[in-house]
Amino acid sequence: MRGLDESTEVFLRTGQKAQEQVRHAWDGFINFAARDNVLEVALGLIIANSFTKVVTSFVSDLILPIVSLLPFLNRNMDEKFAVLSKGPNYDQQDGYNTLYQAREDGALVLAYGLFIETVINFLGVSLTLYAVGHLYMLLTHDKIIKPTVRCPYCKQYIGRSALRCRHCSTWQDGREDEPRSDRSSRGELADAESSRAGETP
Repeated sequence: MRGLDESTEVFLRTGQKAQEQVRHAWDGFINFAARDNVLEVALGLIIANSFTKVVTSFVSDLILPIVSLLPFLNRNMDEKFAVLSKGPNYDQQDGYNTLYQAREDGALVLAYGLFIETVINFLGVSLTLYAVGHLYMLLTHDKIIKPTVRCPYCKQYIGRSALRCRHCSTWQDGREDEPRSDRSSRGELADAESSRAGETP
């Protein structure tokens, strides 16, 4: 039957086109995912996430409980809070025992203990990463922590040893502050030297 053959041919042609598009998309994904920099970024994110969890656990589970032993705290840092607006079940004598209890009662609380804990975790992670970066530089002599200065013209941060600003392209050796005539004469001298070098055999 002719109609059936034509529909089968159209179906097969459509299937081949779809297969080619799927193969093309898959090859593009493999080319993207197999790049060195993508794999390095993914591995770096995994390590950084695990490292952050370890440092956060160190601060929350080991450091803060010792800090909480101080006589003026008397409880875990994350349970320090101030009641701004009382809930319906507020105990006038004892108040709320935990932050969870206060929030479940609908009280408006200022959870400054959680904020302090978050700040300490941030400082702990930052300082530890900084120390690890310095240790890596000491072992590999690879400068990953580079000192920076502000460009005097655009006020953006650039490397301390940079000759030109990568943001505004100005020279950092002071030649931008010279009078225009000095700069033009310097340019003419450089052109003359380059032409003279081109003439010599």
